[in-house]
Amino acid sequence: MSFTINCIDCGHSAPYYPTSTTCPRCGSQWREAEYDYEAIARTLPGKLTSRRYDLWRYRELLPVRDPNVSLSLGEGCTPLIRAVNLGMMLGCPNIFIKDERQGPTSSFKDRQASVTIAALKEAGITEMVAASTGNVAISYSAYASRAGMKLWAFVTSLVPGVKMREIALYGSQVIKITGSYDQCKQVASEFARQRNLYQDMGARTITSIEAMKTIAFEIAEQLTAVLEPDSPMPWKTPDWYVQAISGGMGPIGVYKGFREMKNMGWIDRIPAFAPIQAEGCAPMVASWKKGLEKAETVTNPKTRIETLATGDPGRAYEFLRRIVNDTDGVFESVSDDDAFRAMHVLAKMEGISAEPAAGVAFAGLFKLIRAGIIKPSDTVVVNCTGHTMPADPSILGDNWSRDVKYPSAEETPQEGLLSALTQVAPERFPKIIIVEDTTEARRLIRRILQSQGNFTILEAGNGREGLDLIQRELPDLIILDLMMPEMDGFSVIEALRANQETAAIPVIVATAKELTQDEKGRLGGQIQALMQKGDFLNDEFLEEVKSLIK
Repeated sequence: MSFTINCIDCGHSAPYYPTSTTCPRCGSQWREAEYDYEAIARTLPGKLTSRRYDLWRYRELLPVRDPNVSLSLGEGCTPLIRAVNLGMMLGCPNIFIKDERQGPTSSFKDRQASVTIAALKEAGITEMVAASTGNVAISYSAYASRAGMKLWAFVTSLVPGVKMREIALYGSQVIKITGSYDQCKQVASEFARQRNLYQDMGARTITSIEAMKTIAFEIAEQLTAVLEPDSPMPWKTPDWYVQAISGGMGPIGVYKGFREMKNMGWIDRIPAFAPIQAEGCAPMVASWKKGLEKAETVTNPKTRIETLATGDPGRAYEFLRRIVNDTDGVFESVSDDDAFRAMHVLAKMEGISAEPAAGVAFAGLFKLIRAGIIKPSDTVVVNCTGHTMPADPSILGDNWSRDVKYPSAEETPQEGLLSALTQVAPERFPKIIIVEDTTEARRLIRRILQSQGNFTILEAGNGREGLDLIQRELPDLIILDLMMPEMDGFSVIEALRANQETAAIPVIVATAKELTQDEKGRLGGQIQALMQKGDFLNDEFLEEVKSLIK
């Protein structure tokens, strides 16, 4: 397999040796691998059908001359999952989740570690240094142990203890630094220099960028299989690629993958890139919005999402800024609270428990759709970068569990069991009735409400059933469609207001219909809010629900 390493600054081309971390001509640390794209474009597509479905199916485009299959842990080729419920909620049906939680150590960093360790092993290197906020060190530790290598893992004291213990479990030496992540990297770099050890340098590490580009290859292959399964090349690509960033290595690598595929004629276009940062540490977002060519450093990160607390992105910002501008993309930031809310929504609506960094990506997606930057017709892929660790109490909030004391031996079994069950739900949750003739819309509203709190939710499929259910159950809130069989929403409202028992129950009308002035007049003073279907993501809907249910 033939490939060379080209300097991004002076263009000098040289063979690849993992221990050579700078350009021999100009000393730049920013270099990238280049392959015989013409030959690979002709031959590789035909080989893919008979290859294992893992990262190494693209081995001709990776900087490892003879991949050692015994080092593999099954990395790569993670699922591309259509987010059906999120798509309904957001009014954007083609949202896909690249589920990197399903890597060997539950993180997209497994790609970086697998390719880097394979290259180091091939070069005879037996010891390395890495600075990490958790996931990188866990991935490197797993692959280093498999390869019989020694890893010195430098982590900040903010890294959760459960992650530190996992790093140590693999046999790596954990060095805990009391300071910022940028300071942690400085200590690790000096340690590696003094001992003359190989050091992972993030976005400047050739193997890391090359590993991340396999995400792009997989997205194109998988999206084609979903959207146009019988279509020959060119493969399909999304309109948007969304990922949370710290140092920016992931999107830089993914962009290189799309760029290579376009150069080889495998795809027609490159998606717009949307890197998302936490507001408390968003040097790239702030610098881009100011139009700066170099990033302003955040010296004191103020985010609880420690994996994204890189205050000084260095030159990675310059490359990522060019990528965003060239693809008509956008940088955006979200608050920690928005990220935690997005984690809840993702888990409760799609069954996917993601790490806070991935929550940042999904919160960014919500924000961009709200702003109209991502359009309803766009196809979007969001990188779910990793699985959640044991959830922090600040993410779950209060009352996330209930304590139940099982009956003692003195109590009779029946009385004791009834006593225990009363502890499960000691108070009545607010009761909401959804009256809507479309099954999908009822399911969507139910899921949105369930993602926001504890409610007793009842449903009716037409106006007549809805009125009977309301009169029987006397709910705290009604969410009502207008256009229904049997009895429309206008008639339901009139019947409710004519009955003393139901007259005061608040009603939110949800409709896809543009109302005439006469129709609006019929609703005047009768309802609490009028919502257009497709606007359920809007905070206004959830705020109305919260304000009406005390």
